[in-house]
Amino acid sequence: MPVLLMTNRLIDRFSRKHSYLRISVTDRCNLRCVYCMPAEGIPLRKKNELLSYEEIYRVAKVFVSLGIEKIRITGGEPLVRHDIELLIEKVASIKGLKHLAMTTNAVLLSAKAESLKKAGLQSLNISLDSLREERFREITLRDDFTKVMAGIDAALALGFSPLKLNVVVMKGRNDDEILDFVHYVKDKPINVRFIEYMPFKDNSWDPTAVFRFQEMKALISTEFRLKARDAKIGDVAKDFDIEGHKGRVGFISSMSDSFCSSCNRLRMTADGSIKSCLFYDAEINLRDKLRSTGTDEELEEMILYALANKPEAHPPMEELALMSNRAMVEIGG
Repeated sequence: MPVLLMTNRLIDRFSRKHSYLRISVTDRCNLRCVYCMPAEGIPLRKKNELLSYEEIYRVAKVFVSLGIEKIRITGGEPLVRHDIELLIEKVASIKGLKHLAMTTNAVLLSAKAESLKKAGLQSLNISLDSLREERFREITLRDDFTKVMAGIDAALALGFSPLKLNVVVMKGRNDDEILDFVHYVKDKPINVRFIEYMPFKDNSWDPTAVFRFQEMKALISTEFRLKARDAKIGDVAKDFDIEGHKGRVGFISSMSDSFCSSCNRLRMTADGSIKSCLFYDAEINLRDKLRSTGTDEELEEMILYALANKPEAHPPMEELALMSNRAMVEIGG
């Protein structure tokens, strides 16, 4: 039988084709990372305000029918949501979906890694901002360093690929560990990605704490030889092989050298709002339509409307700090 090719309808007014969807499943998190969670916390959504697994599955199918090929499950912390494996299994079964990934802080990962793999999860991004136990506690305000490292070991043992570490670099707080992370991946098939510190609601962002991609790369190059990897459309990280290493490094330069012109991603929050851009506060909420007599065609129209209003690029970082937006933990990264 001939293969039925799907046409991607998720093309915005700047001719960007969108094939990547990030779905947040909860606004709850078991860590309190200072750059993500406001110091006073956030007003948590009630259970009935969050999309159910059936609702997420339905929306995911609609997105895939429109052209989404990759879905990433995020939070908050997705592993705190009860029986998350059930959702992974449902989403992994969607015809046309090519890749299913998750971003996690890995606190609960060692106990769940095997069941997630069996359910159909293919790759993992793990957030880890320090390799030092005491500093980990200072950044996350929790004492779970040993659990996180056990989660990373479990992910390596099960062969999740790619396996990435996300490191938010903040001057004066953890920038002195950049070389330590490069040493850490010498014999591990891990892509450690250094992320520029970004402003979000009440996260005490300071422009002087931004350690720019160019500075990070220059620092690493004093000790290691880097070779740039070929970039694909939609890549958010500038990736480099490291001579003599199994692992590699990447840099996410949202503040100093944005990738807006090739952005291929959309986001859905845990309460069902479509965000066309991480830094764009306008949202289109699908929840009421899902819970009424809304058809899949009506959901498609709402998604395409959100995409039609996607901005060409986000403002400079100084302007971002003054904008109204949800906290990082509420959006899902």
